[in-house]
Amino acid sequence: MEKLEQSIEKWIDLFMMKVPSIAVGLLIIFVGRYLVRFALKLVERRFDRRHIDPSVRSFVSSLIRFALYALLLLTAANTMGIQTTSFIAAMSAFGLAVGMALQGSLSNFAGGVLILLFRPFEVGDYVESANGSTGAVERIDILYTTMINDDGIRIFSPNGTLANSVIKNFTKISSRRMQFSFLVSYDVNMKLARETILSILSDDKRILDTPKATVHVGDLKDGGVVMTVRAWAARENFWATKYEIAERIQEKLDGKNVVFPQASIKVLPHED
Repeated sequence: MEKLEQSIEKWIDLFMMKVPSIAVGLLIIFVGRYLVRFALKLVERRFDRRHIDPSVRSFVSSLIRFALYALLLLTAANTMGIQTTSFIAAMSAFGLAVGMALQGSLSNFAGGVLILLFRPFEVGDYVESANGSTGAVERIDILYTTMINDDGIRIFSPNGTLANSVIKNFTKISSRRMQFSFLVSYDVNMKLARETILSILSDDKRILDTPKATVHVGDLKDGGVVMTVRAWAARENFWATKYEIAERIQEKLDGKNVVFPQASIKVLPHED
C-alpha cells in the first residue's frame, strides 16, 4: 500500500512539474494556428503579386499548410518536454504504417505532381473524366481535384485517378462540333430539306466556315429517314448556338411543310 501511495505521489509531482510546459505547449498550438493562417494569407498575397498560375497556387498552398502545421506540432511537443528525436522517429514509423495502409493517398499525391508537371488541365478548364464526371476545375490540391458541374455540385476526384485516365479538356480547343439528328418522313423532298438546313447554318455568323457544315442522310429507319447535321462553332458560343440552330431548323422545316413522322394509333369499331 505504501508503494502505491509513493507511486501516486511521484506521478503527481511529475505532473505538477510538467504543468507549466504543457500549458505553454497548448498555448503555442492555440496561437500557432492563427499564425499559420496569417502566414498562408501572406503566401496568397505573394502569389497574387507574382501572378502565379492558379493550379500551382492551390497545390503549393496545400503543401505549405501541411508543413507549417507539422512544424507547429513539433515545436509544441518539444516545449512539453517530449523528445523531438523520439517524436520524429515515432511519427516516421506511424507515417510508414499509414503510408502502407493508404497507398491510394500516396498515388493521389504523385498524381497531383504529374498534373502540375504535364498540365492536362488547369484551374478554370472545363473537363470530363473517364468516369463521366464533367465540370469546371475549381482547385487542384495535394490529394484531390475539385470540379463544379453544370448543376453547381462540387465533385472531388482523386488526383491519382485523373492522372492515370483519359481526360477530355474542352477548354484547350478553340472550336467544337455540334451534331444532332432528326427523323423526317420518306415523303419529304430531301434536297429541299438539305438546302433549307444549309441556308440556316450559313445565315448564322456563329457557324464557322471551316470545317464546312454538312447535312446528310444518316440512316433509314422504319419510321422515316434520319437526317444528321454537323457544324462547327467557337467554344464560347457552342451551347447557345446548338440550341438555337436546332429550334430554327424545326421552325423552318415546319414552314416548308416537311413532315416529321408521328406515332399514331387507330381504334377500329368493334363489330359484333
